[in-house]
Amino acid sequence: MNLIRLKQAEADFLQMFPEGFEDESLVSVRKRHNLSRMNRFAMEAFAEHNFFIPDHFLEGLVKVISRSSMISMFEKPRFRDLISSLNSSDRERLTSLYQELFHGNQGKAFEDIVEMLAPYKMAKWSLITIGLAYFRPDEEVFVKPKTTKKIIDELDLDLVYRPKPTWEFYKKYRATVLEMKKRVHSSIAPNNAALTGFLMVTL
Repeated sequence: MNLIRLKQAEADFLQMFPEGFEDESLVSVRKRHNLSRMNRFAMEAFAEHNFFIPDHFLEGLVKVISRSSMISMFEKPRFRDLISSLNSSDRERLTSLYQELFHGNQGKAFEDIVEMLAPYKMAKWSLITIGLAYFRPDEEVFVKPKTTKKIIDELDLDLVYRPKPTWEFYKKYRATVLEMKKRVHSSIAPNNAALTGFLMVTL
């Protein structure tokens, strides 16, 4: 990790926004993304009791993705239509996999979700990681391809991005983001999405 570049990015951001993400000039940004509201919604949607009724859980999953300010407008209806098209068996399987992703064996569930969505061309980094990022904003990360590739290149990270999501990359990228979070001022990293957002702006 290029710590000099990271600290320069931190200085550049704080020069533009002295109060970090609490800066008055970022009010519109905070309102647009409203992470605290999305966190509350995700906590409700992905609570363990919701997984007992696949239709109920999947409806919540679609709503989380549809309401997200970080997901492409093109991907939202495509994901919604995919979920609507699944038969009951596939709906139960996908729900079971997400239950594991949020409350069980994350690694295996992550890989299995990718394999299940791949034939529909919906195994996208953004779609698979957005729920995690909203559910546990201080522990999980949102992988936005363009931003992630830029962060890797600019900060000389020992990571190789691939379009197909893998648990191995996610785990390493998450660990790196958490390490970076320790190295910068808390005002620019109130959560992991804010940290990668600050890097997107400065890099």
